[in-house]
Amino acid sequence: MSQPQERIKLSEAEIRAVYRQGEEAVVSLVTQLLQGLEVMESRLEALEGGQKKTSRNSHKPPSGDGFGKRTKSLRVTSERPSGGQAGHPGHTLEWSETVDGVETHDVSTCCHCGVSLSEVPVEQWFGRQVFDLPTLELRVTEHQVAVKCCHECGQQNQGRFPVEASNVVQYGPRLKGLMVYLMEAQLLPSARTCEVLRDLFGVHVSEGTLYNSRRQCFDHLASVEPTIQAALLNSSLVHFDETGMRVQGQLWWLHVACTDGLTYYFVHHRRGRAAMDEMAILPQFSGKAIHDGWQSYAGYECEHFLCNAHHLRELQFVLDHYGQWWAYHLSLLLVTILHQVNAAKAQGQTALPIEQLTAFKARYSEILELGLAANPPPTPSPESPKKRGRPKRSPPLNLLMRLQSQQTSVLGFMVDFEVPFDNNQAERDLRMMKLKQKISGCFRSEAGAQMFCRIRGYLSTLRKQEQNVLGALVELFSGRTISLDLQPK
Repeated sequence: MSQPQERIKLSEAEIRAVYRQGEEAVVSLVTQLLQGLEVMESRLEALEGGQKKTSRNSHKPPSGDGFGKRTKSLRVTSERPSGGQAGHPGHTLEWSETVDGVETHDVSTCCHCGVSLSEVPVEQWFGRQVFDLPTLELRVTEHQVAVKCCHECGQQNQGRFPVEASNVVQYGPRLKGLMVYLMEAQLLPSARTCEVLRDLFGVHVSEGTLYNSRRQCFDHLASVEPTIQAALLNSSLVHFDETGMRVQGQLWWLHVACTDGLTYYFVHHRRGRAAMDEMAILPQFSGKAIHDGWQSYAGYECEHFLCNAHHLRELQFVLDHYGQWWAYHLSLLLVTILHQVNAAKAQGQTALPIEQLTAFKARYSEILELGLAANPPPTPSPESPKKRGRPKRSPPLNLLMRLQSQQTSVLGFMVDFEVPFDNNQAERDLRMMKLKQKISGCFRSEAGAQMFCRIRGYLSTLRKQEQNVLGALVELFSGRTISLDLQPK
């Protein structure tokens, strides 16, 4: 944004004095006023544009929309009714052939005449089943190991305690797993986790015990996290994204690399190249990277594809704020191409016909030409002083130049059916991290943020691979890890 110029304040007498100095003085004064007006108009346009940006037409998150009227979604209304669709398997409570217990309810007297029926044999039983939880209570198991003396050599021999009995008294793997599950999977604050454990099981656990259990879980996953990282490095397509995270009251950045079966989080005080290098995936990655166009990604030697959900929001902003209809036509084109790609996939095709691809590319270029004609590049005035760097361009022109120079990355989903239309996979994996911050505030230390990232990445991977998260945590505290699918896809 241009630096604000000093406002010119002239009294009527001063204006008349300039007029008496002649034509050149008047021209100089008017030129200064026009330059100042141009700067103010530019600043006003930028401020109005910022105020009109919402989660619907920009990269702003929905939380930044405030409490006013919700913006309209970009999704097209479906003709299908809400709820489960025809053919959906669903999950219905059904009669079970095996039960854990049977309770009989006899009838003792006749409801008509009151005669006792205690000696009358039962003719028939009607049954109903109730699915419920057993009484939730804390069980204490004492482990005893035998000590035997060898009658040959006199050596004392002792049995081995299980992994969970490492001290004289401790909590077991099921309770520890539940502690971590409530805090890291369900994102409960530590105080509320203590309340849940007290209300459900009558056990009074301190917050320090919760943090110790989380630390143990973090240590147990020290060998698992690098395997997830290596699997992502060898994958053919990976989603990347980053978002702000508060650590020790400062703005840090949470980076994610993920697929539909793997999740890896990395927290760093920087957003750009330095953090991505330390994350140690992109520098050696040779597959297809899906991201939002942040300039730091472009420096890595892999195939790059851009998120078109971001483009749709930016095009919506150009239409709303500038009233330029080329943005609407380009949005319509992108959505139409996506519909055709999805239809071809449903029919088992692996590519669109060449004629269709050619037509879509031609229409794409035609719309960009219309947009460039409506947004000519700024021409500096010969009288104005030269400025260093690239002349400032309007938001529509910036978007047009990016869409033109990176056409291959924008339309990659049309040519290669493996490439998705958007980067929603990474955005979904970051969403719960933002929710954690909303619930509990910032992380008090870098170590705490790193623990959360490692554990949450493991839990997210388990969830994607349809593993039982709580069961996996119990196994982890028992000295075992769930086998993950780490094959490159």
